Amino acid sequence: MARLLLILALVAIAFWVYTIVDCAVQPAARHRGVSKPAWMVIVILVPVLGGILWFLIGRGRAGRPVVRRAPDDDPEFLGGLSARARADQDERIRRLEEELAQLDSAADDPRDTRPPAEPDGDAGGDPGKGDDDTRGQRGAVG
Repeated sequence: MARLLLILALVAIAFWVYTIVDCAVQPAARHRGVSKPAWMVIVILVPVLGGILWFLIGRGRAGRPVVRRAPDDDPEFLGGLSARARADQDERIRRLEEELAQLDSAADDPRDTRPPAEPDGDAGGDPGKGDDDTRGQRGAVG
């Protein structure tokens, strides 16, 4: 009889420790009934009965796993986008395209009388001409 009581006591202690650890590691969102600290107090102060209550009442179900998606694959996110945000983006794109077209037309403007830029390096030109900033300055050290 003493052996049976000793075995039951060891099983009860193992169950109590397992219950304390299980209650402690569960996220607070999965606790039902009362808050996580209250469940910890119940499980610690009422060892076997608290553990049974924890598994029957307090421990929430895992539910379905959370699936993480990229925003462009998430229908909830896409549904939350307003038509106004899309219209604003379309307007910005339209303005940028207009500015690009204006820049292109300005580059092709026939009224532009500037000579084309010469490539860098010595192309057999006059040795007196170049990119020297000290041209025409006497006594300048450069």
